[in-house]
Amino acid sequence: MTMTTLVLSPDGVLADPAALLDAYRDVRGTTERLCAPLAIEDYVLQAMPDVSPTRWHLAHVTWFFETFLLGRHLPGYRSPNGQYGYLFNSYYHRAGPQFHRPSRGHLSRPTVAEIYAYRAHVDEAMARLIETADPGAIASALVLGLNHEQQHQELILTDIKYNLAVNPLRPAYHDREIPRGTATPALGWLEFEGGLRFMGHDGRGFAFDNERPRHRTHLEPYRLGSRPVTNGEYVEFIDAGGYENWAPWLSEGWRSVQEQGWRAPLYWEQRDGEWWVQTLSGLQRVDPHAPVTHVSYFEADAYARWRDARLPTEQEWEHAARPAPLHGNLQESEVFHPLPGRPGDAQWIGDVWEWTRSPYAPYPGFRPLDGDMVEYNGKFMVNQMVLRGGSCVTPRSHIRATYRNFFPPDARWQFSGIRLAADA
Repeated sequence: MTMTTLVLSPDGVLADPAALLDAYRDVRGTTERLCAPLAIEDYVLQAMPDVSPTRWHLAHVTWFFETFLLGRHLPGYRSPNGQYGYLFNSYYHRAGPQFHRPSRGHLSRPTVAEIYAYRAHVDEAMARLIETADPGAIASALVLGLNHEQQHQELILTDIKYNLAVNPLRPAYHDREIPRGTATPALGWLEFEGGLRFMGHDGRGFAFDNERPRHRTHLEPYRLGSRPVTNGEYVEFIDAGGYENWAPWLSEGWRSVQEQGWRAPLYWEQRDGEWWVQTLSGLQRVDPHAPVTHVSYFEADAYARWRDARLPTEQEWEHAARPAPLHGNLQESEVFHPLPGRPGDAQWIGDVWEWTRSPYAPYPGFRPLDGDMVEYNGKFMVNQMVLRGGSCVTPRSHIRATYRNFFPPDARWQFSGIRLAADA
């Protein structure tokens, strides 16, 4: 798997048609390589409403390019099927009605082969568009579309993991060996001074609308854990009755524990007194040295309270992580599972998305994108919590310290983990 590199000018635009086409082909090819291990039957599964069939992801990102680029800028373009817009629109009301999301897995047609033919049809037309159109007219929408597809690369992996995990045969997506740790680096505190700090994207290169505008925020002195919380540390919480004692839980979190029967992170099960976990490489013994993942915000918050700590705010996290290099266990490692850290490695980037205590809300002065993309992020800024840092399935060129991911507080199927925080 190659590393996707989007070379952007300072204003976020790719002005060179050859670079645009290379970036387009790289991202599109990566998506299809991620699907290579799947059987045809795997493409159509939707084991719960929050996940989507892989086939739908492949078609939706294609519909995005067709709707917002080809339909606007390539004269004479025609879709191979006029109903695809209804089937593969996600939530863009300006673009038309959408098929019921929880029912995406009910459809056997179009077939997987027809979806790949649809992708090929759009790819051929996109090549013609990129080679003939004014780059300034299409580059911004195209770069957004490529980043949108990278978001769905993550979702393809997280969703197929869930879809396969409900199978009692515990099938594997691939046969990649997951390296195990031999020791856990000591968990210490990283100290940070307070003061007035800048936060948000600085405008150089691509960023989503929810990362802007850059603004000032005041921080009190604080400290963050020197690495994410590990499986072994989380087992201590389980063994101490963490899921049986209401005390460390938010009221809504305790209700989720009771109603959903949580007793451990998602995908964990006990066999002969030992914890095992379903991974994309199949069922594995839980590695006590690796970061814990597939925990909800409620679980992360309860664990932090149990440790007499708290979760970081997103402002604290960004201030601490901004100087860190953008390397780590990301999609390009092709392991697709969190790995143990090395001594001195804070693991800011990759492995697990880290829950913050910050609600997903607009920054001061936020404005949604213009035109077709007005619905991209702003409409979701309620009832969700912010996560930072990327995960083991995030593309390297897609992540940055200002990136704001967001999910409801009870979501567990994403690669979400925990970093402790405290007041200094």
